[in-house]
Amino acid sequence: QVQLVESGGGLVQAGGSLRLSCASSGRTFSRYAMGWFRQAPGKEREFVATITWSGGNTYYADSVKGRFTISRDNGKNTVYLQMNSLKPEDTAVYSCAAKTGWASTTVYDYDYWGQGTQVTVSS
Repeated sequence: QVQLVESGGGLVQAGGSLRLSCASSGRTFSRYAMGWFRQAPGKEREFVATITWSGGNTYYADSVKGRFTISRDNGKNTVYLQMNSLKPEDTAVYSCAAKTGWASTTVYDYDYWGQGTQVTVSS
């Protein structure tokens, strides 16, 4: 069983930055690929970024490529999402998720989810 807790959300002006963290319980964090997803009001949950268990491979949604960076520290059981040049359209609840095997951009491939953290970008 994996429990995930996100933190770092908040209110920021357009062009600003935030760093989200997702802390995992348990001793098997390094076995899981991790992903970040977001859901805006009235919209479906969408893929943001994912990272393989080793951190050697990362993948991004086109909408965040070049602005967001996903990383992980297996020694701290934590995955991060550095968000720069934020835009109002980035406003959403951001959730981290874990899955066994290779990284995936698909919501339904993930087995464990955090409760989410709100990110609001003002114009």
